[in-house]
Amino acid sequence: MELHDERIPAETFATCLDNMPQPCVDLVVEYEDGIVLTRRQNEPAKGEWFWPGSRLYKGERLDDAATRIAEEELGLSAVEAERLGVSEHFWDTSSVDGVDSRHTIPVVYRVVPEEGTEIALDDQHDAYRVVTEPPADANQYVTEYFERFDIGR
Repeated sequence: MELHDERIPAETFATCLDNMPQPCVDLVVEYEDGIVLTRRQNEPAKGEWFWPGSRLYKGERLDDAATRIAEEELGLSAVEAERLGVSEHFWDTSSVDGVDSRHTIPVVYRVVPEEGTEIALDDQHDAYRVVTEPPADANQYVTEYFERFDIGR
């Protein structure tokens, strides 16, 4: 199947988000001294510490999406990726005009970057930090992942 990574027209995307869940891939980026969280610049979870992640493209394999997202959002290449499981997120906000809420189904990956690789954030994030446990000011789904996927232990 051909990969469809082109931008979806805003009206079509809004209709999809308003009527069905969106498949995504979230990354738990693991360094020797902890786990990377990023501060989001767009809804849902704007201004919150969260996992890097993005939507899955039609025709894209999950493992390929994990590698793509690590490169696009964090500037990380040559990563090792392990699928941890699936989650579900329910949001009372959305980044799309006319859509009041969002339901995402992220497939969660543990990603280990190549040693010495520096993070270079894209424009969806304005900061990152490395933590060993869920910080008090992080989004609720950060805490969920730490508990469900035995992160940081």
